[in-house]
Amino acid sequence: MKKTIKNYLLSTILCLSTISFWACSSDKDMPEEDTDPVVKTLTVDVNKVDLDSKAGSANVIVATNTTAWSVSTSDASWIKFTPGTGVAGRTTVTITALENTSSVTRTADITISSADVAPVKITVSQAGTTGLYPNYNTNPIAADATGMSSTAVQLAAKMKLGWNIGNTLEATGSETAWGNPKVTKALVDLVKANGFNAIRIPCSWNQYANGATAKITDTWLARVKEVVKYCTDNDMYVIVNIHWDGGWLEENCIESKKEANNAKQKAFWEQIATNLRDFDEHLLFASANEPHVDDATEMGVLNSYHQTFIDAVRSTGGKNAYRTLIVQGPATDIEKTAKLMTTLPTDKVANRMMAEVHFYPYQFTLMAKDEDWGKMFYYWGAGNHSTTDTAHNPTWGEEAFVNEVFLSMKTKFVDKGIPVILGEFGAIRRDLTGDALALHLKSRAAFLKYVVKQSKANGLIPFYWDAGNLGTNTMSLFDRSNNTVYDLQALTALQDGLK
Repeated sequence: MKKTIKNYLLSTILCLSTISFWACSSDKDMPEEDTDPVVKTLTVDVNKVDLDSKAGSANVIVATNTTAWSVSTSDASWIKFTPGTGVAGRTTVTITALENTSSVTRTADITISSADVAPVKITVSQAGTTGLYPNYNTNPIAADATGMSSTAVQLAAKMKLGWNIGNTLEATGSETAWGNPKVTKALVDLVKANGFNAIRIPCSWNQYANGATAKITDTWLARVKEVVKYCTDNDMYVIVNIHWDGGWLEENCIESKKEANNAKQKAFWEQIATNLRDFDEHLLFASANEPHVDDATEMGVLNSYHQTFIDAVRSTGGKNAYRTLIVQGPATDIEKTAKLMTTLPTDKVANRMMAEVHFYPYQFTLMAKDEDWGKMFYYWGAGNHSTTDTAHNPTWGEEAFVNEVFLSMKTKFVDKGIPVILGEFGAIRRDLTGDALALHLKSRAAFLKYVVKQSKANGLIPFYWDAGNLGTNTMSLFDRSNNTVYDLQALTALQDGLK
């Protein structure tokens, strides 16, 4: 019995010694353990939500590893949210606002709270119903006639041949979203070196503006100003417009949209005009691009948009008090313009207005495939009719038609002291081969030369449309990837039209 007890005690001591050894061993002999506590986080994907005056909603994503969180607001009378609570993970919270029937923009703070971390705030802003946007003519200055001495007619005489930076600053998404590189001074230098002394810059604004306040980002205003400067530094004339821009104005020349669109037109042009106010007469502003108008009622709405444009620009003062401004005919279609544009908006400054139309006899210039109602025209001009391809060889839209419609613009506007900008024209290059291609390209060159020649004869200032894309069914003159001439035949035809 005593021996057994002794053996037991020895075993116990040995065991305790072993435990003590591990307990006293250095850190390098012990298995490593992660003893750091988990850091609690609470984030949202946006910290500011902008809503227009109508009842509407927006989604915010809450991401957290806290046990629980809840939502509260500083003003629960007009803003709601669901869900109001949540747990760890990612949760979509829908913020809903009632219609704002006042004229004042209102704001509220939504707070996401948890016991484990600091709260997160989201600011919600909702525009008022009337007086939709703030006044952006916040620093009008005295009229400044320095560098602004030319009338519209005198400016028109100085503008020889124009070129469009198409599918670029008006592209939906970003300047490069439609495949073109960002505009560089080298590109503008190339255009100038090849006989153009004017550039039209189609511009988008709505996608860079706050939906609730119509405030255009400072970054975008600065970028447009930079491109304008590329042109004016080259002693070139330049037109800045509001292009299609998602169609907010262009597709809505209707009474039901008149009030809201005039509010946005005013807000945008106050900002654009103020941002570009210091440029001299080399810069011109254009109200729109191709506003869709079919009848006299819609034409009346369009004229209200033009009137708002003129009043907004003039209100900013400085050189804008004398700047030449351009208003578009219905759809910028020459025949519709001759018929429907019976009056022009009022300008308190005399002799500083131009009109704008575009010219694309569709089946020859743009139609990319035969359709049920008609076929493409491959050939153009009295001396370029095919003896074999009669299906694509009609004569509509040729020299006599150009003479007729251009003369109508001369009679309606130019002879009355209102120059006309031919803001876009061109003809796509067809997918043909052999003799058919040769005759087509000869026809295309004849068309371009004739349009320029007759534009100048009738007091129109021609601006060639160049979207930058290359290949068939395109009409680009320059390869913007390396700043070289891409279509020498078309370029030469345009230059020949000036002779």
